[in-house]
Amino acid sequence: MSTQDEVQRSILPIPDMPHAGLTTYDARDPDTRFPPIKPLRPPKEAPNVLIILLDDVGFGASSAFGGPANTPTAERLANTGLKYNRFHTTALCAPTRAALLTGRNHHSVGMGSITEASTPAPGYNAMRPNNKAPLPEILRLNGYSTAQFGKCHEVPPWETSPMGPFDRWPTGSGFEYFYGFVGGETNQYYPAIYEGTTPVEQDRLPEEGYHFTEDMTNKAIKWIRQQKALMPDKPFFIYYAPGATHAPHHVPAEWSDKYRGKFDQGYEKLREEILARQKALGVVPPDCELTPWNKEVPHWEQIPDDMKPVLVRQMEVYAGFLEHTDYHIGRVIDALEDLEILDDTLIYYIIGDNGASAEGTFTGAFMELTFHNGRPDLEAPEIVKAHINDFGTPKAYNHYAAGWAMAMNTPYQWSKMVASHWGGTRNGTVVHWPRGIQAQGEIRNQFMHVIDIAPTVLEVAGIPEPTQVHGITQSPMEGVSLLYTFNDASAPECRETQYFEVSGNRGIYHKGWSAVTPHVASWRAHLPQVPFDEDVWELYGPDDWSQARDLAGEMPEELERLKLLWLIEATKYNVLPMDDRLERLNPDLAGRPQLVRGKSQLLFGGMGRLNEWSVISIKNKSHSVTADVTVPDSGAEGVIVAQGGMFGGWSLYAKDGRLKYCYNLLGHKTWFVESDQPVPVGQHQVRMEFAYDGGGIGKGGLATLFIDGKKVGSGRVEETHMMIFSTEDCDVGRETGSTVSPDYGPRGNKFSGEVNWVQIDLGLDDQDHLISPEERFSFAMARQ
Repeated sequence: MSTQDEVQRSILPIPDMPHAGLTTYDARDPDTRFPPIKPLRPPKEAPNVLIILLDDVGFGASSAFGGPANTPTAERLANTGLKYNRFHTTALCAPTRAALLTGRNHHSVGMGSITEASTPAPGYNAMRPNNKAPLPEILRLNGYSTAQFGKCHEVPPWETSPMGPFDRWPTGSGFEYFYGFVGGETNQYYPAIYEGTTPVEQDRLPEEGYHFTEDMTNKAIKWIRQQKALMPDKPFFIYYAPGATHAPHHVPAEWSDKYRGKFDQGYEKLREEILARQKALGVVPPDCELTPWNKEVPHWEQIPDDMKPVLVRQMEVYAGFLEHTDYHIGRVIDALEDLEILDDTLIYYIIGDNGASAEGTFTGAFMELTFHNGRPDLEAPEIVKAHINDFGTPKAYNHYAAGWAMAMNTPYQWSKMVASHWGGTRNGTVVHWPRGIQAQGEIRNQFMHVIDIAPTVLEVAGIPEPTQVHGITQSPMEGVSLLYTFNDASAPECRETQYFEVSGNRGIYHKGWSAVTPHVASWRAHLPQVPFDEDVWELYGPDDWSQARDLAGEMPEELERLKLLWLIEATKYNVLPMDDRLERLNPDLAGRPQLVRGKSQLLFGGMGRLNEWSVISIKNKSHSVTADVTVPDSGAEGVIVAQGGMFGGWSLYAKDGRLKYCYNLLGHKTWFVESDQPVPVGQHQVRMEFAYDGGGIGKGGLATLFIDGKKVGSGRVEETHMMIFSTEDCDVGRETGSTVSPDYGPRGNKFSGEVNWVQIDLGLDDQDHLISPEERFSFAMARQ
């Protein structure tokens, strides 16, 4: 073993070793000797590591695992590597990602749900404990170069503003470079991109060919080339996590058009076709049974004939989206091959962070966020049908119907979020490392979980689990290294027990047996749920690959034993108390920290890329927006302040000199109010007051415009958002991304003069429509 390999790596950062030899007076003295400076490097044989994690892809979607979407890159890697057909995730985005990057169960690191639904409970607070250092930080402190590209869904909402803190952002979690977005999803044509912690804008519009997956791939390839050009002896750790194929299903038409007519048979017939291919590939055993059709999801024959082409197009777009994503992953693989480092790069290609998503309701959605706003009524069949030609384009924010999700999870039951069944948690995975894996094209069927990746990477790299990181004693990783499976197909599985839980959907795996209970499906998450103790448990035996034959009635004692084991594991890993409350999305009711408090917020010109957690919430209440602007001699034109984008939000702006207000309801309905006179040249206050109707959430109200305290226009807004506007941000003085109002475009909408400040107040003051400087600052200071 070399001297470098003997470095003490259990305490990180690795302690400096002071010089203990002779110190001479004059450097010319022949006895002057110091050991050479050696840059920190991992153990000599440590490989590069590339982890690829796709989003919302079911076990039966990729052609590598028998699915209908062509994924030649996944097949290429599998043909010279391994397929893992019993690899499991947590059934939900953020929990899977937190588990992957820490080697611990998701509740152990506070990620029992998505960050946007966090609570003060230890298993759900979205606050990664400091005694559970993430894998990239461990690798960085051992001499790896580290970079993340794509989706980051592990930052608590109150820490996502431009002011941070950035401890839980990628660059605060061990990644030296980050290019991507923060949150659960983004518009693939107008993404909210960060480079490190700095917001950046896309370099092209979608009409000019822009797509986020291509963009992040370009950045990844550039980073790899630069890293190997400057540090060829230093291995890298790359986490490549595109927003694909999470909704919105955005993909250029040339990719979706490849699948024209491929899904006319419907989703139930498609399940049969997928299972046949899976058996032929050997990714499921010959006796694997197709699980019963979910009784809550309409059969294909129940879909009206005029809607079937609409649902078919949704699936064509999705399949094109998945193939498009795999193509860009192939570009990364080609770059590694060109640099002659592919054989020495350990690649994990995880095809989905959970099962396929059923959040598109039963007929699919033109605008996916209608579901999250409790407005599935806006996605009436005739409306969805009217947008069939928009699917996949910048004009839609689309999602496919739940029936397709069931097909994409073939042969298993249920879907994303339902952590009880394999349909929510089993994801096909490919591992490729020619230097370390002698087998080619083989299948591994040991039971595995996403928490097993971090300890595998450490063992492969020859790096021990640290006992201390930054002075904090570390808790052991809860995963098990999978290195033992690389060259031994028949090795006994080392993971005998694993619990699962998301929103009360729960299950336990133990020595081949599984006990599970579905609690809530995504399409009824907004409805009251039954008490946890009324959930019906199911039992499946070791010989039932797909969980098709429930043995609960035949073996009640075995079921009770496993239920007790689930409770023990749940207690151990902070699962309790379980939480299925939809109101967790409301920070006031959830009890989590809020960045903005009180009834007033002051913003200044030039501020931008403020997500919804960074701006005071005006939803479901009366409010006013006041701006102090300076209008040039050419007149007022452009955006004063806007929040959201073309699929939901509001904007106060000037058009042809006149003050104007636009309210956009989820991309479905739009209302305008315009002043009857222009905004004068010089410094003036403009204001919009919204008198909310009340009587519940999502109601309408009267919008009134003022210039220097004088009423200049009013109009009705009949409906408003209940929960969220969109995944786009709030900007002062211009609007980035897609635009709330069709009156202006995504470029050239900057306000023609100066926006000095904008103040948002909750509640209305009918006596005064001007805000003095003293009042403005007293409002700001009074925020609690």
